[in-house]
Amino acid sequence: MGKLGKKARKFAKKKLQCVMRNNRKFKSRFKHKAASVNKKCRIGKSDSLSSEQHFEEKSVDNTIDAAAFSNCLDNIYGEDDVDLMENGSEDESIVLQDSDCPYISDVELDNDKDSSEHAALSENNKDIHIKIVEKKQKLDRLLKKVPKFSKFLESRRADLQKSKNEDDSDDEGDTNYLNGVSTSEEHLNNRRVINSCTVDLWCWLVIEQPEGPALSNLLNVFQAACFYGFDSDEGQLHEFSDKKVFSKVLMFVLSEADGIFCKLLGVADSCSKASILKSMNTSEWENVRPFLRSYLKSCLLLLNQVTDGQILIFILSRIKSSIAFFAAFPSLTEFLIKILVHLWVTGEESLALCSFLVVREIALKLHSNWYDSCLMKTYKAFIGHSKFFEPGNHKKMDFLQNSIVELYSLDLQISCQKVFVSLQQLANILSQTIKTMKKDELKKIHNWQYINCISLWVKFIVCNIKDHDLQRLLSLSILIINGIAHLFPGLRYLPLRFKCVQMLNQLSFSSGVFIPVASFIFDFLDHNENITDTTRVKSCDFSSVLKVPKHLLKSCKFQEECIFSAIELLSAHFSQWRYHISFPELSTIPLILFKRFHEKLNNEAFRRQVKRFIDQVEQNKEYIERKRDVLSFSPGDHAAIDSFLQMEKSGCDCSFSKYYDSIQENSRSRIAQT
Repeated sequence: MGKLGKKARKFAKKKLQCVMRNNRKFKSRFKHKAASVNKKCRIGKSDSLSSEQHFEEKSVDNTIDAAAFSNCLDNIYGEDDVDLMENGSEDESIVLQDSDCPYISDVELDNDKDSSEHAALSENNKDIHIKIVEKKQKLDRLLKKVPKFSKFLESRRADLQKSKNEDDSDDEGDTNYLNGVSTSEEHLNNRRVINSCTVDLWCWLVIEQPEGPALSNLLNVFQAACFYGFDSDEGQLHEFSDKKVFSKVLMFVLSEADGIFCKLLGVADSCSKASILKSMNTSEWENVRPFLRSYLKSCLLLLNQVTDGQILIFILSRIKSSIAFFAAFPSLTEFLIKILVHLWVTGEESLALCSFLVVREIALKLHSNWYDSCLMKTYKAFIGHSKFFEPGNHKKMDFLQNSIVELYSLDLQISCQKVFVSLQQLANILSQTIKTMKKDELKKIHNWQYINCISLWVKFIVCNIKDHDLQRLLSLSILIINGIAHLFPGLRYLPLRFKCVQMLNQLSFSSGVFIPVASFIFDFLDHNENITDTTRVKSCDFSSVLKVPKHLLKSCKFQEECIFSAIELLSAHFSQWRYHISFPELSTIPLILFKRFHEKLNNEAFRRQVKRFIDQVEQNKEYIERKRDVLSFSPGDHAAIDSFLQMEKSGCDCSFSKYYDSIQENSRSRIAQT
C-alpha cells in the first residue's frame, strides 16, 4: 500500500481520532446494518437449501438413469444454465455504506491549491450581489412613485401564473421523463470519486480494525470495480479517479479479503468446510454473511468478464484460497463451477490447469455436496469438446482426459457408478448400431466423440484397477472395444482398429487379463497386395484420423504407417506375455502370417523391419520352448504355471524387451516428425 501524502496523513489522523473515539458506536452500527440485510437474505435459508440439494440429487440420478438408455452422448446430463445476475434476490448482494467512514474528497486534498481561485470567485459573487441589491432598490422607488405600474406588474404575474398552470397540465404526460432526467442528474451528482488517498486510508483501517466501518465501503468500491464494463454505469455510486486506484482496490481486496473474513469469523486461515459451517451458527456469522457474499459474487462477476490469461490465473488463485467460504452459498458455488469448467475446456495450458485445480479443490473441500456436480459438468464439457478433433490437438485432449481421470479417482465409490452408466450408454449405442447397421447409426460410432469417450474410461480403468475391484467396468469396456473393431473391417478403417488394439493392450497390461488382439491387425496383411507406390504424400498419421481417404490407400506412406503400427502393437502384446508358458502357441499364427507377408514385400526397408520382428519373436519362442522342455509339472498345475520364469519376469535384460524399447523410441520419433 502506497504511503499517504502529507496532507492526506494529517487529514486521516484527524478522522481516525474520531473513529477510535466512537469505536463502540461503529461496532453496534456495523452489526445492526449487517443484521438488517442478513435478515432479508436468510428467510427460509436452511429449509430451501436442504430441499434444493435433495431435489438436485434426485433429478440428477433420474437424468443419468434415463440417459444410459439413450442413443445420444449429448443427453448424458441435462442442461445446467446458470445466470449469476438472475440468481438470488437483489437484497442479498447489497452492502450498506457507512456514512461515518472517513472519506477524503478531491476538494479537501486540493484545498490549498484552489484557495486563491476560491477567493477570487467569492469577490466576484460579492460584486454581483451588490448590483442586484441596487437594482431592487431602484425598482421599489419606482413602484412607490407610479402606483399604476405596480397594478400592471400584479396583473402580469397573474397571467404568467395562469399560463404556467396550463402548460403544466398539457405536459402532464412528460412528467415521468422529466423526473427520470432529474433523478439521473441527481444520481450523477451524488457519485463519490474514489481517489488513491481514500483507498489507502480504508485499506489501513480494514487491516487494523476489520469490524470497523471501512469494510463495507471498501467492498462497495470493490463491487463497483468488478461491475465496471459489465452493465451500464448509471447504477454505480462510485467512480475512480484513475486506473491506478482501480487496480489498487482490486489487488488489495483479492489479496487480503480471505484473511480478513477468517479473522472476523474467528477461524484459521486454512479453514475447512466444517469450520465454516460451524461458524454459521455463531453471532459473528450474522454480521459477516452479507459482506462475504458480496465479495464472492463480485469475484465471480470479475472472473466471468476478464479475458487476460494472467489476470484470470491470479483471480483463480485467490478464489482457490476462499473455496471453503462457498460452502455457505450454493448458488454461487454452482456458478463458479460453470465458469471453471468453461475455462478448463477452452483456456490455454496454464489457465486450463489452474481452473482444474480449483475444480479439484471444490471436489475435495466441498465433497459431499458438490463432488457429483464437478463430475457431471466436467464430463459433459469433455463430450462437447471432443466432437471435433484437429491434428495438433492431441496434447489438449490428453490433458482433458487426464484431468477427468484424476477427478473421478478421488472417490471411486461415487464415480464408478457414473462411469458404469456412461459405459452402458456407449454399449447401448453400439448394440443399436449392430442391430440396424444403418449409415446414420454407424456415424454415431465412427466419430471422435464416441472414441474419445471410450478412451477416457479406458484410462480411468488402467489407473485404478490395480488397487480397486473394477471387473464390471473392465468387462464392459472390452466388450465395447471388440464390438467397434469387428464393426468396421477393411483397410480404410485400420486407424480405428489400431486404436482399439491399443486400448485393449492397455487394459490387458494393467489388469493382467489376456485379451487376444492379433486378429484385428491381420486384415492389412491379407490385403497388402493391393498397395503400390503410385501416390506420394508427405505423411499419413493414424493418430489423427479414424478413416483413411481413398487416395491414400495406395501410397507408400500408408503402407509404411500400417507396417510400423502393426509391428508396434503386436510387439506390445507379445512383450506382456513374453515369459508366459503359452507364448509359443500365442505367436505361432502371427509368425506364419508375417512370414507370408514378408515374402510378398518388395520394399527392402520394409522387409528389414518385418524380418527383424519375425526373428525377435522366433528367438523368444525358442527360449520359452527350451525352458518348457525341462519342466516336470502338468498343464493343470496353475500355481506352477504362474511361477514359471518368475525370476526372469522381474528383469529387463531379455532380447525381446530391448527390441520393444527400440520400437517405442522409433514410434515417438516418427510421431514427432509428422
